[in-house]
Amino acid sequence: MDALLLLTRLGTQIRQMRTRRGLTQAALAQRAGLTRQKLIEIEHGADSVGAGYYARAIAALGAELHIEPARMPTLEELKDIFP
Repeated sequence: MDALLLLTRLGTQIRQMRTRRGLTQAALAQRAGLTRQKLIEIEHGADSVGAGYYARAIAALGAELHIEPARMPTLEELKDIFP
């Protein structure tokens, strides 16, 4: 499994949870002690962002990580990674 795909999926899940909870990027960033720009990078699955920042965003959502066996990427996910 490609690390970039995993980060992209994680960023997407963070963004989806944030929007389901009715939070703006600015609101979640403030809760997590991050800048809005850092949260944008997280939601895009940036590999230049340290794991601690991802953890802070997840914790601010009141969520936790769940590890499961890898699955094949969808065509949509591949298009996002390799435009």
